[in-house]
Amino acid sequence: MRSETQDDYHARMLRVLVCIQERLDEPLSLEELAREACFSPFHFHRLFRAMVGESVKEYVRRLRLERAAFRLATTDRAIVSIALDAGYETHESFTRAFRGLLGVAPSEYRKRVAAERLTVVSEPSVLPPWERKHFSNAFARDEIVEVRLEKRNPMRVAFVRHVGPYQECGYAWEKLCAFAGPQGWLGPGVETIGVCHDDPDVTPTDKLRYDACLPAPADFDGAGEIGVQEIAGGEYAVTTHRGPYSNLAHTYQRLFHQWLPQSRRELRSSPCLEIYRNDPATTPPEQLATDIYVPLEQA
Repeated sequence: MRSETQDDYHARMLRVLVCIQERLDEPLSLEELAREACFSPFHFHRLFRAMVGESVKEYVRRLRLERAAFRLATTDRAIVSIALDAGYETHESFTRAFRGLLGVAPSEYRKRVAAERLTVVSEPSVLPPWERKHFSNAFARDEIVEVRLEKRNPMRVAFVRHVGPYQECGYAWEKLCAFAGPQGWLGPGVETIGVCHDDPDVTPTDKLRYDACLPAPADFDGAGEIGVQEIAGGEYAVTTHRGPYSNLAHTYQRLFHQWLPQSRRELRSSPCLEIYRNDPATTPPEQLATDIYVPLEQA
């Protein structure tokens, strides 16, 4: 059983991770983050590395570069502008860092993503290697993804964070539901929400961040591994995935490669949401329904 001290440290570090993801554009100092966690600056750096697996500098740098990859893939913004947003003063320094993370230069990455969009309706045998892993019968030529637009209000949620492969997030839900049940938070009509922070084609599998979320009462401020954050409101493109969770990637691909280029809409730098409409414990996998919410910039 985890000690009270361990739970307290976990809760304090979780506040720091939420602070970083919400203020990624800001020059957050080590001292400011240490205050957020109520640790001394002297000890905070060592604790962060021990608990997160990266230094604060490495963690923030990686998140900014992964966000830069997202913007290269989904916008027409100049590479220099994206580099500045990522904290790099020159194109050259940004290119070196980006190549170190993803193995290609930013311009090459953008061309590759464009090529993927052009080939996504081709037969599997002619798809490039990086695209074949996403192809299945779900990519049939005559299948059109159905998308609706919805506006959501900001939502305060309690969450448990899972770091690692998305398909292994079950522990986070077990932990959250074990806490939420006695609190009376579960019941008919309660939204169960997965927040997918990272792109598995960009972020290393062992660093993927997924939050299992439930709406939180206004007076709940977190407890141990149960954190609190706000899910952004705004407009979302929504499509319903029907079938096993293991096939969710195929529906994401259809949405990003089929609907998005034709929509002329731009994606907002917020995580995608998954809202699970039935209970996997009592629903056959082929009957599961999951609404995928992709955040859009204001039209």
